[in-house]
Amino acid sequence: MPFANFWRSLTGELREHRAQLRFCLRITIAALLALGLAQFGDFPLHGLWAVLTAIVVTQISVGASLQATTEYVVGTICGAIYASIVVVLLPHQSWPALTGVMIITIAPLAFAAAFDAKFRVAPFTAVLVLFISNEFHQNPLEAGEYRVLEVLIGGVSAILVSVLILPARSHTRAIEAAAGLLERFAEVMPALLAGFENALNIEALHRLQDDLGAAIGNFQAIVSESKRERLTAFVAESDHGPLSRTLLRLRHDLVILGRAAAVPLPASFCTALRPDLEKVSSSTTQYLRDCATALLARQPAPPLDTVNAAYDFFAREFAMMRKDGVTRTFSTQEVESAYALAFSFEQLHRDLGDLSRCVTESAKAPKSQTKASKAKTS
Repeated sequence: MPFANFWRSLTGELREHRAQLRFCLRITIAALLALGLAQFGDFPLHGLWAVLTAIVVTQISVGASLQATTEYVVGTICGAIYASIVVVLLPHQSWPALTGVMIITIAPLAFAAAFDAKFRVAPFTAVLVLFISNEFHQNPLEAGEYRVLEVLIGGVSAILVSVLILPARSHTRAIEAAAGLLERFAEVMPALLAGFENALNIEALHRLQDDLGAAIGNFQAIVSESKRERLTAFVAESDHGPLSRTLLRLRHDLVILGRAAAVPLPASFCTALRPDLEKVSSSTTQYLRDCATALLARQPAPPLDTVNAAYDFFAREFAMMRKDGVTRTFSTQEVESAYALAFSFEQLHRDLGDLSRCVTESAKAPKSQTKASKAKTS
């Protein structure tokens, strides 16, 4: 019994951290592959830089590995060529001369790296070429050539392993991240609407909106990775651009709603609209969660009937109250808050329709992908 409990606990932990274990395995295999390939060349330190490159550029997904490899290779080539030219043209046998050459070598490359991330590794490469050529008494051009070849070996190893050994697609990560965002939107919605009756904690509200902004930024980074990844995919994958733009608009809708909720509305107004607000809140919250579930299951979006009815009913009630002159007794801030509420609901309703289309488009998997998933199921 103790062993059985231990085994169940161990297998549960392994399943829970499956992505991390796959990443660990890919890095290890990429390093071993780079070491093996480096043995076919007479590289300094037995191909150390090929192994280090494979470790550095192997990322959590195929798209991220492609991006890291591209930046690393471009930066290495630029740094190696520039450093080789400087070292050949400027003698540096003494320490003062070496210091001057190092400044001339690093400063321009660091300046370029400040403008473009592709050059971040260029100063690092230049220093390696400068010092390794001195340490091993190599020709600077030869040192630069070795450095570029080792980085190419490490980069190729990382990409091969990322594509062929337990590949983790950014496409899947993007779907999971989008579903997580929708769940967070669903949690935020009722909290924001409560602010129209009770004063919100402004500091907590700002912190909440900042967290949503960071989550959106993370999702957009994954979408960017998936665009590169489609070059290596064996089947077609849907473009997450429309979904990314829709989620960004939904987040903006919540920002507008939060700003409007910063000023509580008069009690009589809230009492009259409370049933409508509760219907909008509950239907929107449930719909966001249903869309998250549909995304993960690769199913079409749920119907919008309940959401449409709730928003349409609120719009009619708000229009009737405005026609009856209810808002005439409001202060300027209260009027702005009331109209911001109506505007944010209008935008949110429209963007929920866009979300429905995006979720349904995401469910339309290519035939080859559908067959593969059925084969795995069977």
